[in-house]
Amino acid sequence: MYTRRAIFEAIEHESYFLWGPRQSGKSTLLKKIFPNSIYIDLLLSTEYRKLIHHPQILREQYLALGPSEQQESQPIIIDEVQKIPDLLDEVQWLIVNHNVRFILCGSSARKLKRGHGNLLGGRALRMQLHPLIYLEIPDFDLSRALNHGLLPKIYQNERYNQLLKSYISDYLKEEILAESLIRNISAFSNFLDAMALSNGEIINYVNIARDCAISAPTVKEYFQILIDTLLGYYIPAYTKTIKRRAIHSPKFYMFDVGVINSLAKRGNLEQGSELFGKAFEHFILMELKAYSDYSEKNFTINYWRSASGVEVDFIIGDSVAIEVKSSILINLQHTKNIRMLKEENLLKTYLVVSLDENKRITDEGITIIPWRDFLLRLWQGEYI
Repeated sequence: MYTRRAIFEAIEHESYFLWGPRQSGKSTLLKKIFPNSIYIDLLLSTEYRKLIHHPQILREQYLALGPSEQQESQPIIIDEVQKIPDLLDEVQWLIVNHNVRFILCGSSARKLKRGHGNLLGGRALRMQLHPLIYLEIPDFDLSRALNHGLLPKIYQNERYNQLLKSYISDYLKEEILAESLIRNISAFSNFLDAMALSNGEIINYVNIARDCAISAPTVKEYFQILIDTLLGYYIPAYTKTIKRRAIHSPKFYMFDVGVINSLAKRGNLEQGSELFGKAFEHFILMELKAYSDYSEKNFTINYWRSASGVEVDFIIGDSVAIEVKSSILINLQHTKNIRMLKEENLLKTYLVVSLDENKRITDEGITIIPWRDFLLRLWQGEYI
């Protein structure tokens, strides 16, 4: 059992939407924090059939509780709430008229948004649960994390390859087919293969469309499906540099390094290889995304690339530049790009996160920091 960093600070007064990819640990977390809550799981066919035809049963069951039970009850948890959008009208009525607290849990708000579902008009806070982070895992193993990924049920499992393949297959079946998000599952499957090979790279919709024999607008829609179902996100370009013209196109990353490994058929990642370096960069981004959400700082994460090909991995707001290198001894060649960005004199802090054993500061004021040290300082709020 992992101790998760996600907390519900305002839970005594507020309701929440808790979103997160499948198997990120939402249900486990909620059952641990709220063991006495009324728990409605819409993945159960009996619950689903009952409430989709008669959503008012939710209200009727609550009103049937005695006054003391209502007063002492923990928040009502509804899992996979996106499966029955009409249920949210009953939720809103109970919040407004009886001050009932809810945690509304799901893997995608797409169906609610596209179907004009009731998102409660600001009556519920929003939280997103990410895969595991460094601080949540005792005896953290970097190689295991980069190969297995950080989904709780997969990180420790030696059959991670089979589990990741099953995860991808289940996603195609449950998220795409069950919700009728697309009509051509074969085209979408081909898109996933092409997307996986360009994970962490600048998106070229036309090239991916040509490889998949579909249109560029369809490719854009497929990317949006991944974003709406919390399986990926764009990293926009940082374009404020003056001396060097910046590229404007975004990059795209899947939500978990293990899932993308399986999709791209990378095999076992060995330290020192190019693919290990890409996975290491992806892992650091996952930590940044989780910290942004859990700390509620919600800072922007960009990348920078000049028209001449000079690139720095991540720009945090307008203050921190981060270059990620999987080398064990950083030298002048490794810091070349971030030194060029520093010449723009736009940011406050310049970091190279690496496998180096010791922290150093170069003559140019660039901090070279071991990845463990960086993550500890990140979660302590030192850099951001």
